[in-house]
Amino acid sequence: MTLENTMKAAQEPVSTLYGPVAKQVIASASNIQLLVCDVDGVFSDGRIYLGNQGEELKAFHTKDGYGIKALIASGVTVAIITGRNSRIVNDRMKALNVEHIIQGKEDKLPEMKALMSELSITAEQVAYIGDDMADLPCIEYAALGVAVNDAHPAVINKADYRTFTLGGFGAVRELCDLIMHSQDTLIDAKGASV
Repeated sequence: MTLENTMKAAQEPVSTLYGPVAKQVIASASNIQLLVCDVDGVFSDGRIYLGNQGEELKAFHTKDGYGIKALIASGVTVAIITGRNSRIVNDRMKALNVEHIIQGKEDKLPEMKALMSELSITAEQVAYIGDDMADLPCIEYAALGVAVNDAHPAVINKADYRTFTLGGFGAVRELCDLIMHSQDTLIDAKGASV
């Protein structure tokens, strides 16, 4: 095989359940030991419902829940870092067995680095998924920086991977499936519809 043919083969996408994915993305995903997620616009569609009595409501997709539980069962650690504080988020993440729930932190990169240090994880082992400008430092730092399909254009431009699925409608599940696909654990994925 010539050098030119080798380079072309390296650039050909890999077929996944969601569509073609660059081989470099698959290679990065194969090393992931920690998935860090934003919440609003990623686990939810970004809308926050506020009632007259001050109550706050968010909608979460069961597909994302299944994916997170399956990814954790496959041996990957999952964390969330969000700028807002919300009991709903805390309750949802605990139901999904997410151990690392970091809320009320708008400067997310120091929080992610501290968690990586605590877990003895390197940047090459981290995937981060976000949707807006506050997520950019983490997306750029992680080995696999991911933007949901409807993320801010600046985030999409800096991400290594853009999901086929919208935030709040299964984008997290797509990323979980991609990581498990790259690590050959997808066929045995065991989550729960939560």
